[in-house]
Amino acid sequence: MAEISISLVGGEKKLVSSDLTVGDAVAELVSNKLRKQTLAVRVGDNLIDLSSPLADLSDTRIEMEPVKADSDEGLDILRHSCAHIMAHAVIDCFGPDVKIAIGPSIADGFYYDFDRKIPFTPDDFSRIEDRMQEIVNSAQPFEKKTLSVQEAAKLFDEKGEHYKVEILQEIDDENVSLYQLGDFVDLCKGPHVPHSGWVKAFKLIKLAGAYWRGDENKAMLQRLYGTAFFDKKALKKHLFSLEEAKKRDHRKLGKELGLFTIQDQVGPGLILWQPKGSLLRKLIEDYWKEEHYRNDYELLYTPHIARLDLWKTSGHLDFYGENMYSSMDIDDIKYQLKPMNCPFHIGIYKSSMRSYREFPIRWCELGTVYRYERTGVLHGLLRVRGFTQDDAHIFCRPDQLEEEIFNILDLNLHILETFGFDKYDIYLSTRPEKYVGSEEHWQKSTDALKQALTKRGLEYQIDPGEGVFYGPKIDIKIKDVLGRSWQCSTIQVDFNLPERFEITYVGDDGKEHQPIMIHRALMGSLERFIGVLIENYAGAFPLWLAPVQARILNITDSQGKYCEKVYTDLRKAGIRVEKDLRNEKLNYKIREAQLSKVPFMLVIGDREVENGVVTVRLRDGKNLPPMTSKEFVELVNAECAEGLKRN
Repeated sequence: MAEISISLVGGEKKLVSSDLTVGDAVAELVSNKLRKQTLAVRVGDNLIDLSSPLADLSDTRIEMEPVKADSDEGLDILRHSCAHIMAHAVIDCFGPDVKIAIGPSIADGFYYDFDRKIPFTPDDFSRIEDRMQEIVNSAQPFEKKTLSVQEAAKLFDEKGEHYKVEILQEIDDENVSLYQLGDFVDLCKGPHVPHSGWVKAFKLIKLAGAYWRGDENKAMLQRLYGTAFFDKKALKKHLFSLEEAKKRDHRKLGKELGLFTIQDQVGPGLILWQPKGSLLRKLIEDYWKEEHYRNDYELLYTPHIARLDLWKTSGHLDFYGENMYSSMDIDDIKYQLKPMNCPFHIGIYKSSMRSYREFPIRWCELGTVYRYERTGVLHGLLRVRGFTQDDAHIFCRPDQLEEEIFNILDLNLHILETFGFDKYDIYLSTRPEKYVGSEEHWQKSTDALKQALTKRGLEYQIDPGEGVFYGPKIDIKIKDVLGRSWQCSTIQVDFNLPERFEITYVGDDGKEHQPIMIHRALMGSLERFIGVLIENYAGAFPLWLAPVQARILNITDSQGKYCEKVYTDLRKAGIRVEKDLRNEKLNYKIREAQLSKVPFMLVIGDREVENGVVTVRLRDGKNLPPMTSKEFVELVNAECAEGLKRN
């Protein structure tokens, strides 16, 4: 009998029989409590089922790390397993004419794509869920099988599962793994929970369409989304968050609050800002410009198109071409809509000779760019085809690099906190497979970002291979009130574009040197950032950011003249105010103002006219003591100043 040396990572080694399963080996190494919580193991970079034979690991020394149910990896495995349970239930409920495609776990659940002639409806959910529950209650084991590609293709061909056959035709490996759950068999790398009984709480969420392989020229499939947890309490909390997210959907609120619209006649992914949305955007832009001026930036404006050759030099055409729109001919010269602002800023840099004494040069621009996004991924303000980046580029000497990254991080976090985002995750994205520049420059850039994060005491995670083609980057993903993460801020160190465009400065030695270029965006894009703001505040913006700060409501027509005077006085004082003098009941007008998320309602009746005051009602229903227009202006200004604390 052959023996294998097993151990927990960093633990003592133990010799066991090679006939054992991974689960048996875990039982030899851990306590009963930990064994009951373990649903798989990690060996090196691989996740392994407990049912896998030790002998299959093809190693005589195995270090294992238990994957527990309360871990992110454990939840991912559970949801992947639940996708199989759902597919099993769908076939049981609707018959073998339903063909299966793919069914992965995703960030907050799982989905499975089906090919069925009859469309699913939400009414089918309860039937599918009932069958899923039966499968869960029966605690069916997930049994892994290894077949040759040819054997697997024959098996799925006999079942009429042509999507699986197509996948197998593209696999170069000699063997593949299949998982059997009852009489349901699926092509899958795994791992899975030991049996279906591990799934304690699940729910089908929604339906959507999805092209096979994401190709618009291939079959349209039906995608069923669901989620799963290890306990019902966690599921209940998640479902509450989903309901809350529906109420906060920026597309719904954007329409109700009159912020923006998207019209088919204009084109998908192109935003039309309505007056209130335009004012909201102006408030954000004005604040952004003021903060940048205070932090020694200079403002730039650049065109929306440029000669195609510019994008060849920058490398965007080679590395980013699929996200760029087709070129246009102007005077027999090809031009291109800009996907980025950086080459224009380099053009401004090259407009004169630069000295080391000028550095650092900090230039910023609210520059609108255009990128091709497939129609299927467009999503309100969050995924668009034309958007405005809060862009900036810093040109500096090598000895200034670290301090400039410090400054950017400080400004970045201050601005995010001003908008109410004080929770975030930070990622350091490293060199991708396709890149330009030398490995030496990449290493220097990456080290500079690492050192800045470390010295600032900021925790971060490595995101391998997710840098941009010209340099590594720091990404800051903010968290909203529901705990959802949103990608906004990015800081990128670039030695490559200065080299490609041959930009230089004269150093203190009288010789020419190449500057370092830092790309950064703090909000990412105004469209996306405003979409996140809408959802974070559910449209009830803080006073300094509210497009309408107050609405004047009269009780009867007799107060109309005084209401007009109050309105004029407030407008002159810079208060963003509107009036509702319709011949409607006061409670109706108050309700409409609350639905419009207006922070203050100024109620005016005969008593207010007589005393020269307004009665102030808050959007949460509370009332403040009556006050004069001047006192109200002071109140608004004080609260706005509090919201806009300067660093």
